[in-house]
Amino acid sequence: MTKCPFFGLCGGCKYDFTAPDYHEKKLSELPKIDNLSTPIWGEPGCRRRADFAASPNHFGFYKTGTRDIINITNCPNLMPEINDILPNLANLPWGCTASVLVTVCENGIVINVTSDVPYFNPEFRTAVQKLPAQIIRFTWNSTVVRAYIEPEIKFDDKTVSFPDNAFLQPTATTEKSLRELVVNATANSKHIADLFCGLGNFTYATNATGFDIFGIGINRDLFKKPLSVSQLNQYDAVIMDPPRAGAFAVSKELAKSNVPLVVYISCNPATWTRDKNVLLRGGYSIQEIIPVDQFVGSNHWEIFSIFTK
Repeated sequence: MTKCPFFGLCGGCKYDFTAPDYHEKKLSELPKIDNLSTPIWGEPGCRRRADFAASPNHFGFYKTGTRDIINITNCPNLMPEINDILPNLANLPWGCTASVLVTVCENGIVINVTSDVPYFNPEFRTAVQKLPAQIIRFTWNSTVVRAYIEPEIKFDDKTVSFPDNAFLQPTATTEKSLRELVVNATANSKHIADLFCGLGNFTYATNATGFDIFGIGINRDLFKKPLSVSQLNQYDAVIMDPPRAGAFAVSKELAKSNVPLVVYISCNPATWTRDKNVLLRGGYSIQEIIPVDQFVGSNHWEIFSIFTK
């Protein structure tokens, strides 16, 4: 692969994922964890979600450490479907600064614009209507500017609707790897709770009961109202894949529970370490820890871990 021409300028990547020492440098970001298994490495050019910055004169990614926008119309870390439409997005009549989240779904592309400016002008609406047909939904601060069909995401053979700004793993390949790890870990469990379940990446595959603030599960704020010990004890396995804030409240309840298996997936090694210590003090032991290069080029790691009691 040709080295990214923007590396060292834009803030999208901390490491050059084309360099021969990429794996070594990326591994240096992991905290010191004993008995790590072999990492699962992501592939460049597979990222299906990207958050761009737009202004009246620029469209692209922020320059490292600044709010200056580096114009980008082709990024080697993104899926071709995204790169194909970037020139069209860059040519829109942006009248203000905005964040532009682009997501490749199963049946087209979804674009969500977030801006302090609550409105868009008629010129912008007209330009959006002329965008390529593969853009199936375009919203501005949740106001629909254009929509053709309901966007969909597939988890293996399960198809679900994709709401605006819903959480989605950045690549389908590493998402599938995590799903397979979870399915294997819970293969002998009959009653499973999937906490922070989102759109159901793990829920459907494990036939679990889902809990979430927003998603396909039971509407429950697990930060403010974690499942109680008695509720947790109804399950013989718990899966949790929380946001970067982690699962501290849930971990404290799990530590007091009799749940024999906890599968914890984390996108933040710092909060994972905090919650891991809570589980260990509660009598759990670690069976496996697998780092996943979910965010290729960045300094972020996903952690897959199994705890038993």
